[in-house]
Amino acid sequence: MQSSWPARARYSTRNAWSGALFGIGLVAFVDEAVFHQLLHWHHFYDRGTTELGLVSDGLFHAVSWFATIAGLFLLADLRRRGALWWKRWVGGVLLGAGGFQLYDGIVQHKLLGLHQIRYVDDLLPYDLTWNLAAVALAIAGLVLLLLTRRSTALSRDPS
Repeated sequence: MQSSWPARARYSTRNAWSGALFGIGLVAFVDEAVFHQLLHWHHFYDRGTTELGLVSDGLFHAVSWFATIAGLFLLADLRRRGALWWKRWVGGVLLGAGGFQLYDGIVQHKLLGLHQIRYVDDLLPYDLTWNLAAVALAIAGLVLLLLTRRSTALSRDPS
């Protein structure tokens, strides 16, 4: 079904939320698969035993999977309603991914100390790379979301 401008405007917020949920799930999946499983740099919770770390990874993976699936269910609903706005949805994905990664880097790594990106003597290059990549994703997503505000959809000529 083809998207219409009135439907996009009406479901503008849902497009952003669908993308954000998918982005959160996607970046969490990449974190889990790459940094937890393939590189073995850390677990979701590193302040206990290895077994507890593995259980925390499993719970983290389950929650990220639910966010991904919820985002995709909303995406399917938007498509069915003819309200899917790809540019806005991608903006939500980027903002969700960047926001989650920034939350992970600041709150979980630094404030709560649940884990570090990698356990090395000089964490600064890892922290900067992690958080600057997060900021770049979030800014790109925010720009797309601002370019696709509801008022933008309403002002377009549907013909």
